[in-house]
Amino acid sequence: MTTVQPTAIRRKIEAWLTELADPADPSAEPHSPAAIALRTRPEWTDDPLITIGGTTVRVVACPTPLAARAALHDRPETEKLVLLTELTDAELGDALLAQVSRHTVRSVDPWELVRQMFAVADLDPTLVGAGRWVCDALSDYPPPDGWPTPPGTVLTRDHALRCLAAQLLGLSRAQIDIAGLLQWTTDAPALLRFTGLPAPVVNGVTEYLVGLAGPAAVAVMAAVRAGHGVDAIPLGLLAGVLWPAISESPGTEIAVARTRLEPRFGGARLTAAQALAFNAAAEAWVDRTADTDADGRREARRALHRAETIAADIDVTTLLGASALLPNGFTHRLRAFAAAVRLAVPGAGLPVSGGGQAAAPAVAKAQEALAKLEEHRAAEANRVSTACMALRLLRWLCTVDTPAPATLYDALHRQVRQDSWVDRARLDVFAGDTDPQVADAYHMLYRAVDARRARHDQQFATLLAAATSAEAEPGALLRVEELLERLVRPILDHGRRVLLLLMDGMSTAAATELAESLTSTGSWLELTPEGAARTGVLAALPTITEVSRCSLFSGRIAVGHQADEVKALTDRFPGAVLLHKGALRARAGSPFDADVLTAMADPRTTLVAAVVNTIDDALDRSDPGTIVWGADTIAPVRDLLALAQDRVVILVSDHGHVIDRGPEGVLRTTATHENRWRPATEPAGDGEVAVSGSRVAKAGGRVVLPWREELRYGPRKAGYHGGAAPAEAVIPLLVLSAGDEAAVPGWAGAPVASPDWWREPVASSAPVPASGAQPSSQPGRRTRPPEEVDTLFELAPAEAATPSTVVVAPSLIDALLASDVYAQRRGSRAPLPNERVAALLGVLVAGGGRATLETLAAHADVPAHRIAGTVTALRKLLQVEGYAVLTVDPDGRTVKLDLDLLTEQFGLEGR
Repeated sequence: MTTVQPTAIRRKIEAWLTELADPADPSAEPHSPAAIALRTRPEWTDDPLITIGGTTVRVVACPTPLAARAALHDRPETEKLVLLTELTDAELGDALLAQVSRHTVRSVDPWELVRQMFAVADLDPTLVGAGRWVCDALSDYPPPDGWPTPPGTVLTRDHALRCLAAQLLGLSRAQIDIAGLLQWTTDAPALLRFTGLPAPVVNGVTEYLVGLAGPAAVAVMAAVRAGHGVDAIPLGLLAGVLWPAISESPGTEIAVARTRLEPRFGGARLTAAQALAFNAAAEAWVDRTADTDADGRREARRALHRAETIAADIDVTTLLGASALLPNGFTHRLRAFAAAVRLAVPGAGLPVSGGGQAAAPAVAKAQEALAKLEEHRAAEANRVSTACMALRLLRWLCTVDTPAPATLYDALHRQVRQDSWVDRARLDVFAGDTDPQVADAYHMLYRAVDARRARHDQQFATLLAAATSAEAEPGALLRVEELLERLVRPILDHGRRVLLLLMDGMSTAAATELAESLTSTGSWLELTPEGAARTGVLAALPTITEVSRCSLFSGRIAVGHQADEVKALTDRFPGAVLLHKGALRARAGSPFDADVLTAMADPRTTLVAAVVNTIDDALDRSDPGTIVWGADTIAPVRDLLALAQDRVVILVSDHGHVIDRGPEGVLRTTATHENRWRPATEPAGDGEVAVSGSRVAKAGGRVVLPWREELRYGPRKAGYHGGAAPAEAVIPLLVLSAGDEAAVPGWAGAPVASPDWWREPVASSAPVPASGAQPSSQPGRRTRPPEEVDTLFELAPAEAATPSTVVVAPSLIDALLASDVYAQRRGSRAPLPNERVAALLGVLVAGGGRATLETLAAHADVPAHRIAGTVTALRKLLQVEGYAVLTVDPDGRTVKLDLDLLTEQFGLEGR
């Protein structure tokens, strides 16, 4: 006969005492004896006296009728008596049975006790089939206030086992899932209590949890039972490294690592499905915990660092690059990117194409490595940004270097439209990375970029010297002394007021950042000549403030300071106001002096000019190479623009700048100790050019200027200006309007300013011309004049809206345009012609469903300021029944196309 657990005996006694205490119970005996006989193995090792509800009960094992008789005879009046016996009623005899409850030996059915404890009428047969361990555990480990009653009259297997698991694990019933299990593993005492339970209970509960919580619970419970439960979450994070999501045969290193990990699961070998589910659950736990509060973030970081410690213990640190969550995974991915950069740099080990440019396949590998780096969820934004700049430079090196420009005008535009973006990217790469491996790769890349840029600098300086000495007519070239007459006066004559912001020291590279910042919100529209690519302005020589700035305000080559500038401007433009740094300062509580506010608001003050020294100050006292120039870093620009909504805003500089090259800088001592120019008392040497003519305002019109950026003559600073490098001599020009494309005569909304290599690639091959369109002759230039460009909701005929380039994905896009659903969506007033829809979708499809607004605008030939509205119109066209086929990321820059949803919503399956 099976021994009945003491807890079951106690439950039976409790039920008997309840019968005695409840006279209304129809099963109660009129004169119930003070003893009960229970059929079980006559063994009792616990205390023979137990107290239940104030009643003292003595438990006696009675293997023979004599023992039963003795127990009944010796029972004190104050005690109740329980006889444990295997004897039958016949073996006890009527005389003894007459003295026990119901005159019979009662059976002790543990499942009957379970039924009573849950107060139900019946038990689910599958619960009983689970095994005896269930009823024993339910009897042995009840909660203080009893088991919760199920909603029906039948005790189901799930209700009973969920209640039991919750009680044994110390969780609520709602927490019995994989998320709750992982949270439970962070409680070491709770784990010890569970693993100390009898083996049948541990095994049974584990089996139930695995069936309930899925394959991930196999790994969790294996770790718990092996004594490594507190490491369950870190082990789950590592599972993503050792069991990659892509199904493939593991390499030797991974196979060995899995073997080393097995002892932490008690020798169990996880299947791929279990490991992947385990990893997903662990990463979800990290996400939830990190999103709670500061304590949660610390707890999540501890789990991540513990995972990396275990990885070091089993010698798999080199594999952590496979993790998109572990911090070291980011480090390994960044190093992998750096390795790809080293291989892609011209002459670094792979064959290079003609002209010493980077090989396209190697650049494509670097692109793939960057994509993995960007996917890492612990990615450091500033380091990823630098990596993006490095890849852009590789793409630039992958382009064929253009022949030397024929004119100074061409050289100036190369600086504005191409090399300014190179300069912007190489500033980030120059700042580098703290990881030595990454820093080494960036150094190699910088040197390769510098070599090409140096050729461009020399070509520019040669043309500058020749044009200056020849006193050549400028033609279309805009020179600083002509800026106000050729640009500002026509705007004033057009009846518009102007705010001229002279950004002292702003380079063309800095201007690309500032323009993005100011136009990103849509409040300001950039204008360019005839809506074509940006232009620039040529500085006076040498490229120092007292020459170039005074020349701008004077309308002729001149040398002067603030008072001279104010007089020159007001003489030419009566009523104009010129504000220098001191005049912009205000009392506490206001960004500007009251006179500034008055001038900006006065309709009679048609021209307000302000000199903003933020960038030039950084050349002396900070590090201009690491500052991102925008509305946040140049506060006066932000605040003045807030006052200038009805003015045309012109942002221009007096000169650009080059940054200090640190140990690579070259110092040549001169008698004057100017930073970047010297009198022509000695011939020009290496990296220098001799310049003379009426546009040279110093040293009698004859100076020597360095074109090599690393060369200086004066004391060391963060940055320098004065020389003939295009980064100094080419002045950026930005013209902004608050939405009015006709604000400047002959100017219109600008196209995307960035060159092709700056933007992400959208296809493995180059875009092809659309039917009936001619390729652009210049980067960034549209093929159609601005008057033919579509407005967003009032379109010219479809054939006039053909974009200049498209990326072809004919099967899907043609099927979409021919579908009945699409025809219904278009109706008769669709805002976009089919050709433009095809162009936009072609870019997105070729980009794997993603593209930036900038890339979409460039490839679909949409003016930069209209692309946001165009995407909005496309979203409305594709959004069937409210489903988000097209979305814009929270960054406001990236557009995503759900190809599967597009296929489903428009019925394109099988096409």
